[in-house]
Amino acid sequence: MMMLFRSLAPFAIALSALACTSVAAPASASRPLGNAPSSVAWDIPNLDHERVDFWVDRFTTGDKREEIAGYLARKPEYEAMIQRKLRQRGMPLDLVYLAMIESGFNPQARSAWGAAGLWQLVPDTARRYGLRVDDEVDERLDPKKSTDAALAYLAKLYDHFQSWYLAAAAYNVGENRVARIMVEQTGNDRGTDADFYRIRELLPPETQDFVPAMVAAARIGKEPARYGFGR
Repeated sequence: MMMLFRSLAPFAIALSALACTSVAAPASASRPLGNAPSSVAWDIPNLDHERVDFWVDRFTTGDKREEIAGYLARKPEYEAMIQRKLRQRGMPLDLVYLAMIESGFNPQARSAWGAAGLWQLVPDTARRYGLRVDDEVDERLDPKKSTDAALAYLAKLYDHFQSWYLAAAAYNVGENRVARIMVEQTGNDRGTDADFYRIRELLPPETQDFVPAMVAAARIGKEPARYGFGR
């Protein structure tokens, strides 16, 4: 579930409508400084695509700028913990931005579809990865425990697809759907990060923009001052 496109209350606006809407930049918004290439390190691919550019623009000069600013303000509270656990598993540290897109780093976030926590796990997935979810206790709201469960799930998805972009798409929409589309289009359910863009338009609208939004959030989160944040 993609909490970035809703308030941190029940889902208010469908992503499919949001993704198709063009947004004029407010006059006071800040764009990236100059055209100098970035020198920051990445450990997931930073592939160029027009939808990444769309979300960078929307996050920095459009109607989502204030929302992103709030997420960046909360990021330091959870980033070190998440990246420590990623490092322990040998997983890309940049996956912290998947949590940013999912919940805005709000561990109490809930969606109208029953997802909850930093990583917006649904009850069945949470229980499958060792969390207690019942009428008395919901461990999805525990940042550390939910991170352990989410990373275990992501590691399994990567082992299946051999691509972090495809794993992120499967995290959003479900591995069976991504695997079926991959087999139909490429003959193999394993693939490359570029394969995400080969199958993108066959995925549900929210998932089509999930990976581009994650990459856009990473570009901004790695260099906030470049995009006019924190200055």
